[in-house]
Amino acid sequence: MFRVRNWTGEEINSGTRRKKTRTPPSSTRRCSLHLKRSKRGGLKRGRGSTRRRETKRRKHRCRQTNQSETSTESNSHVRRELTSGHFTCSWTFGARLKVLCFDGVFTQGLSRRSNLLHPSSCPLFVYRTGTRGFSPVMFHCIPLWRCNRHVEAIDKRHCSLLYVPDEIYRYGRSLEELLLDANQLRDLPKPFFQLVKLRKLGLSDNEIQRLPPEIANFMQLVELDVSRNDIMEIPESISYCKALQVADFSGNPLTRLPESFPELRNLTCLSINDISLQVLPDNIGNLSNLVSLELRENLLTFLPESLSMLHRLEELDLGNNELYSLPESIGGLISLKDLWLDGNQLADIPSELGSMRSLLCLDVSENKMERLPEELGGLVSLIDLLVSQNLIDALPESIGKLRKLSILKADQNRLTYLPESIGNCESLTELVLTENQIQSLPKSVGKLKRLSNFNCDRNQLTALPKEIGGCSGLNVFCVRENRLTRIPSELSQSTELHVLDVSGNRLTHLPMSLTTLRLKALWLSENQSQPLLTFQTDQDPDSGEKVLTCVLLPQQPCEPDNKGSDNLARCGALESLVNNTVDDTWDNKAMNRISAIHFLDDDDDEEEDDDKGTLLRRATPHPGELKTMKKAAENLRNDLNAAKGLDSNKNEVNNAADRVTTSV
Repeated sequence: MFRVRNWTGEEINSGTRRKKTRTPPSSTRRCSLHLKRSKRGGLKRGRGSTRRRETKRRKHRCRQTNQSETSTESNSHVRRELTSGHFTCSWTFGARLKVLCFDGVFTQGLSRRSNLLHPSSCPLFVYRTGTRGFSPVMFHCIPLWRCNRHVEAIDKRHCSLLYVPDEIYRYGRSLEELLLDANQLRDLPKPFFQLVKLRKLGLSDNEIQRLPPEIANFMQLVELDVSRNDIMEIPESISYCKALQVADFSGNPLTRLPESFPELRNLTCLSINDISLQVLPDNIGNLSNLVSLELRENLLTFLPESLSMLHRLEELDLGNNELYSLPESIGGLISLKDLWLDGNQLADIPSELGSMRSLLCLDVSENKMERLPEELGGLVSLIDLLVSQNLIDALPESIGKLRKLSILKADQNRLTYLPESIGNCESLTELVLTENQIQSLPKSVGKLKRLSNFNCDRNQLTALPKEIGGCSGLNVFCVRENRLTRIPSELSQSTELHVLDVSGNRLTHLPMSLTTLRLKALWLSENQSQPLLTFQTDQDPDSGEKVLTCVLLPQQPCEPDNKGSDNLARCGALESLVNNTVDDTWDNKAMNRISAIHFLDDDDDEEEDDDKGTLLRRATPHPGELKTMKKAAENLRNDLNAAKGLDSNKNEVNNAADRVTTSV
């Protein structure tokens, strides 16, 4: 209960109706004027039974009273809402209405999220809601020092703190949110765990080495973030934090989770990325309320069967682990929407995966998969499908059932064709097929009306179907480094086309119909200096049609040698490098971004051309190529060692491979 007085001095109790009293004389009726809100949020005079002259007199008298109590506080009009029991009021910081501190009984009844500011020595007039409008009431003031003790949130992030400030402990009875992220804290003292009212605690990006067992005192803790510290072990007593819903232990040198960890039944989001975790608890399925589980960049080799009991799980991130297989029970995750399995050692995925009808994103890139199951067509809600950097030689025919599929990335595989059913993916907007062995595209590709980005670089295409013009929404079309001899004139039907990349092919001319497109970039060579060139008209000697030509046409034919691994299209001379021999394919345009540089003296004679091979400086590989070359060198060395055994050539092969690895 709090004390409230109207302008006549009469006390009003909150939550109770005021008794009807006899209307005082006009000389004392200072508050009888009923007010209501205008459309702009202000207050305006209502219709009363008093005379116009008497109403103006009362209004003038109230204005003089308010002006006498005006201070130099901010004049910005800010409206806030306050609810306490059955009492609802609103106030405005302005020139006429002032804020007054509340008494102790009233402040205890305030909502925790009211975020009140208590200026000192200024009255508060609040318009109390009633049946006929708003009536002004006034609160009494309390000392400012008493208000300052009620602090609910403290933010000390990025303050270079070496220890927890002592001033924090004085707010132990009210503090609910404490953020100490990005400091230099090393340990947590015992008084720290007396902040039993904490609901959110942020300690990320510090140097904390130990979580004491006293963490069990935080029984009301809802969010805990201790990521990127030096914590070696999570105490078993963390199971007493029954209210915990969000926890992040990522970036710590942890190797296991405590056995009591699955007792945190209210946990909804758990992040334990990059902690060298080798095994999950067998009873992890007890976390029945878990919605998001992140386990990226660990050392997991298998998943427990109880994982399928997480029926509310929507996000599961298992990327960059050492998984060799998935349990068949993974199909029991019926609520799963996002599944990341990239960067593992998976040879296949179970067919039960097709029963996840809520799945929106599936990422199985950077694995060792050779096929995709036909049951993949059961993922009727799938939007993103990422199967890059595998050994897949064909996509399943059931892929046409994925009517909601928007993004399909199948680059760096062994695909030789696309199924005809690909045309049924009517929602497809991005199709990436780079670095495969595709020789032709199906005619059904013209049904992809929403396709905006089509990338088919570094394949073996010899022709494009005329139906490609049916892709009316096509915006970017890349067929770099193929074997194309002509571009179909029907491509001009893709009126939204802005970028066309046909460099590295065998084109002699371009169709005249391309002039109708509003192209912003047309790439005919990788050495092209400008995105658009000046074209001239010419006549095709074979068909007699008018065509376009320029200084970069006809293109020089190139025959890329796909020697070695199919995923290493840019490293075809790697085997010859290991065998310490010379391979001419290294100088091929398809294998290099720029030409080799010759360092010769001006007085060299033509007879010294034989020594020119030792003066070649190769193009610096891209960082992505370095990683691929290193991996290929190691695999090739292992294969050669297994084939030759311990013969006399073993040392020479190892030395050659070591030179490649060292240069990388």
